[in-house]
Amino acid sequence: MAARVLIIGLNYSPEHTGIAPYTAGMARALREEGWDARVITGLPHYPQWRVHEGYSHRRAAHEEIDGVPVLRVPHPVPHDAGQLRRLGMEIVFGLRAATAAWGDPDAVVVVSPALFSSAIVRVRAALSRTPVIAWVQDIYTAGLTETGAASGPVARVMRGIESTFLRSCQGVVVIHDRFSDYLRREMAVPARRISTVRNWTHISQTPSVDTDELRRRFGWGAGDVVVLHTGNMGAKQDLANVAAAADVAERTGAPLRFVLVGGGHQRPQLEELARRTPRFEVLPGVDDETYAGLLRAADVLLVNERPGLKEMCVPSKLTSYFTAGRPVLAAVEAESPSAAELDAADAGIRVAPGDPEALVAGALQLHEEWIATGGVTHRGGRRYVRDVLSAGAAVRAFSTALRALLPTETTAPAAALHS
Repeated sequence: MAARVLIIGLNYSPEHTGIAPYTAGMARALREEGWDARVITGLPHYPQWRVHEGYSHRRAAHEEIDGVPVLRVPHPVPHDAGQLRRLGMEIVFGLRAATAAWGDPDAVVVVSPALFSSAIVRVRAALSRTPVIAWVQDIYTAGLTETGAASGPVARVMRGIESTFLRSCQGVVVIHDRFSDYLRREMAVPARRISTVRNWTHISQTPSVDTDELRRRFGWGAGDVVVLHTGNMGAKQDLANVAAAADVAERTGAPLRFVLVGGGHQRPQLEELARRTPRFEVLPGVDDETYAGLLRAADVLLVNERPGLKEMCVPSKLTSYFTAGRPVLAAVEAESPSAAELDAADAGIRVAPGDPEALVAGALQLHEEWIATGGVTHRGGRRYVRDVLSAGAAVRAFSTALRALLPTETTAPAAALHS
C-alpha cells in the first residue's frame, strides 16, 4: 500500500502566485512518484483577497486537481488583510482542517504561513500520533517584526508560539539555508530535524505568446525601458517606492516605465498613484502563459522590498525571473536572502531599498550594461535554475524528508526511493 501523505495549507491552485503553486506542484509530483498524497486547503483568494468565483463560503467541497484529491474547507477572507482579520481567517481554517476527515495518513505536511492554522492542525496530529513536517515558506514572526506589524511583548509571544510549534514537529522543511540558520539560532530548532528544499520555477520555459505583441498590447513603446514587478502588492513590497522612482524618471527624462502586475491589499492605493504618476502603471493579474511572456517582454525585472527586511522571506518571483533570462534589479537589504540569491545566480544587481533615485540609477545601469554587452551580462539565472532550483531536485529532497518520518513497517514509493 502506498504511503499516505496529507498536505494541509491555506493556499492552493487555482491561485497562481505566492505559496500555492509550490504546494500544488509538490502534491502533484508526490502522487506521480507513488505517494498517496491528498490535500486539505482553503478558498482560493490570494493575492486579490477576494474568493474566486464559483467557490462557496458555506460548505466544504471535494475536487480533484491534476490528479490530486483536494478538500476545501470554508473560512472568512478579510478584504483589507489586516493582521487581526488574517488571524481570524487562519484560526477558522485551522479548526475546520483539524476537524475534517483525514483518513489515516502516515505523515502530515503543514504549510506555514499560516502559522496558527498549522499549530492547530499539529494538535490534532499529536492526538493521533501522526508525525508532522512543517514546510516553512516564510518565517512568520520575523515578518511581523521586520514589517512593523508587531513589536515588544506581542512579538515575543508570537515568537514563542512559532518556536514551540516548530520544535514540536518531527521535521521542518525550509526553502533556503538562511532560514535553516535562523531557526537554529533564534528558535532553537534542532539542526537534525531541518531540511532545505528549494522552491523551483513553475512558469513555462518557452511561452507561446508573442512578446512583441504583448508590448504593443500594453502600450509599451520601442524606446520604453520597462521595469516590471510581479506578484503581491503588500506592505513588505513597499511599492510606493516604485511609484516614487517613476516620478524621478519623469523629472529627469529617464526612458523608464515602471509596471506592476498582480494583486494585493495595497493595490487600490497603488492604482490611485498610477492615475497621477506618469511612467507608472498597475496591471491586473494575468494567466500563466501571459505572465511568462510578460517576463520576457520586459527589459528589467524588479524585486522591491521594504527597508529592514533581512530574514523573513525569499520572494517566489525570483525563480520565475531567473527562468525568463532577463536582468534582475533588487532593491533589497544587502543582508537579505533576496540579495544572496541574486548574487548566487549572477542574475542582476542590488540597490538600496527605499531609495527611488537609486532604483532609477540601478535600472538604467542594468539596462545599459545589457545592451552594451548584447545580453551577455547577468545571464546566470537560467543556469542557477537548472543546477539549483529544479523541480526534480525539490521532489527528491522532500521525499527524503518524508521517508524519514514513515513508520518502519510502511514502504516508501519505489520511484521516490530510486530517484
